[in-house]
Amino acid sequence: MQDRQIGDVRVTRIEEQMGPGFPARDFFPEFEADAFAAQQHWLAPSYYQPESGRLVTSIHSWLVRTGTYTILIDACSGNHKPRPGMPRFDMLNTAYLDRLREAGVQPEEIDFVMCTHLHVDHVGWNTRQESGKWVPTFPNAKYVMSRTDHDHWAALAKKPDTETYQINTYNDSVLPIVEAKKAEFVSGEHGMCGCCILKPAPGHTPGQIRIDLESRGKCAIFAGDALHNPVQVPLWKWNSRFCEDRDLARQTRHTLLADCAEQGGLLMPAHFAPPHAAYVKATGDSFELDWDYDNARGRVG
Repeated sequence: MQDRQIGDVRVTRIEEQMGPGFPARDFFPEFEADAFAAQQHWLAPSYYQPESGRLVTSIHSWLVRTGTYTILIDACSGNHKPRPGMPRFDMLNTAYLDRLREAGVQPEEIDFVMCTHLHVDHVGWNTRQESGKWVPTFPNAKYVMSRTDHDHWAALAKKPDTETYQINTYNDSVLPIVEAKKAEFVSGEHGMCGCCILKPAPGHTPGQIRIDLESRGKCAIFAGDALHNPVQVPLWKWNSRFCEDRDLARQTRHTLLADCAEQGGLLMPAHFAPPHAAYVKATGDSFELDWDYDNARGRVG
């Protein structure tokens, strides 16, 4: 568990799971062996396992405490949920809620759950099972999601040729929120909680959003899945296999990284391994990561 201070706002990482994920050459459609090998001196072993060829991936939420509101950004994979064909997410039994409580927050204290997008590993803890039904895990929260993303996945969930795990994800982790009238749909730029601006970040999914946090002149950008692994900072043209519109995803990634570099904002993705967040430097038409928090501390708190 890690705390960071962004001005007056406290941000805590809540881990669900972390470890080896997809093989790198399978995960990136634009994978080039020589380009990847040139980055391995800093990627391994923290972000890439040379022995297995797999990327190291964290699945976590960001808990944001403003002093007025308690916000959860993304809700990981959830427990006891059938995800056929996706073994990393299938029928889990993790201590995620215990870790949330260890951070000092009960599920009932969450005011907003902000869903950057509606993929399987971002909405699972939206709901929990109670007496055979899926009910909101955070009963007093409004669940904020993109109208575009919702409508896209709601339509796909009704098509028989959609992957079963995707149908299940909508039906057990999104639809119960809508039916409970806990969903708040947003479009375009949308200010919330006095310190957050939700901005469209499409490409990975049609309606993915990013969340820009600003407090006392300090800022952070919660990137969702605009990028999954640190190698996508220098190699920002590389998409993940799950990006639905690759050209748009690439444009979104470049804009986000350029904004981090220009604003001195802390990049806070959903899947980076430790230290899970970093600053970004622009280097011509590319970008570099700055993991040095001691030197950068003045920009954080």
